[in-house]
Amino acid sequence: MEIWINPACSKCRSAISLLDAEGAEYTVRRYLEDVPSEDEIRGVLDRLGLEPWDITRTQEAATKELGLKEWARDDSSRDRWIAALAAHPKLIQRPIITADDGSAVVGRSEDAVRDALARK
Repeated sequence: MEIWINPACSKCRSAISLLDAEGAEYTVRRYLEDVPSEDEIRGVLDRLGLEPWDITRTQEAATKELGLKEWARDDSSRDRWIAALAAHPKLIQRPIITADDGSAVVGRSEDAVRDALARK
């Protein structure tokens, strides 16, 4: 498993604590420092079964600066959204846990983290 985190995020710290308590083996990716490429974001979106606008943090300053709330949410705009996430990783929802079975979850709740643990 790999978990994308921002160490300043309480949800990320909670997810790490739960993974540790369960004895899970995982690697940590501090995605603000080790920024995922557009292709990596596409891969995670495929694993999540979500679209880029589904994992975009809309309360960040960059959301307003880029005018993301006005962007179309359709196939023709997908690459534009992915490029924005790669250029502004702070916009990516966190934590994201990629499970060993090829799936992924946005681990913002204990239930979501437990779901990832069950997918070993």
